Amino acid sequence: MQQRKFRHYFIVLLKGIAMGAADVVPGVSGGTIAFISGIYEELLASISSINIGTLKLLKTKGIKTAWNAINGNFLASLLTGIFISIITLAKLISWLLEHKPILVWSFFFGLVLASILYVGKQITKWNSVAIVSLLLGAGIAFYITTLQPLISENSSPLFLFLAGALAICAMILPGISGAFILVLLGAYKPVLEAIHTRDFKLLIIIAFGAIVGLLSFSKVLKWLFGHYKNYTLALLTGFILGSLNKIWPWKETLTWRINSHGIKVPFNQQSILPFSFEGDSQILPAIILVIIGFLTIILLEKIADNNSNNI
Repeated sequence: MQQRKFRHYFIVLLKGIAMGAADVVPGVSGGTIAFISGIYEELLASISSINIGTLKLLKTKGIKTAWNAINGNFLASLLTGIFISIITLAKLISWLLEHKPILVWSFFFGLVLASILYVGKQITKWNSVAIVSLLLGAGIAFYITTLQPLISENSSPLFLFLAGALAICAMILPGISGAFILVLLGAYKPVLEAIHTRDFKLLIIIAFGAIVGLLSFSKVLKWLFGHYKNYTLALLTGFILGSLNKIWPWKETLTWRINSHGIKVPFNQQSILPFSFEGDSQILPAIILVIIGFLTIILLEKIADNNSNNI
């Protein structure tokens, strides 16, 4: 694992803040931010290094050796950034999504659009398999964004365990939102209720499912990067491309739901042209924010390159 100075860990913390901000937005994946900020493969390697062998190291050689084996400083910095972001930015982003949805989605649309180019240009060899992988990823992600969300009261332990595992897997995949997967599964309301009622038994089950899903799926992704990196990159580029439908700024609301604060909010939406949007389509500021989001990725890419050169 990489050895860093304090300022490098501070940059990792900032990337964690960016990941946390993305995860707050339904339809945007923190995995996308991890990828475009240059830490995705290291994140997978660090997570997948947490196994039985780590426990043996802890027992035989102590905390320091085990901590270094899992790249603990990196993970701690990243998780701290995510935690800070969720606590400090969640309410702001939620308010912006409620009152300025077109502008928020425009920024993220530009961000994700640029990330397609960033990830795609890392594919060193294009062939028929890479093209098929790209189209397959795009098709799967686009199909997921068009699915009708389920409304379920199912809070059985097995259901919530599986929901936690699937949501966390989606969260580390660029282009696919873990929160959106919970909505599709109909697990959003049961999970929310478990949080609000402080049902620690169910929350532990959800967390255990997330841990199992994260540890197992990260190993799969790490193996794919190690053996089929080009095709994996093509597939992930497709995922991000297909997810653009979910974050298209102009939406028509088909169904509504009542959130945890008793407020009526959009539940199921479909993308429409800005000229068909009822109300102020805010085309000019939306275009400006798309450009800002796009340029943000260019900046993150330069920071990632400079950081890797200095380590």
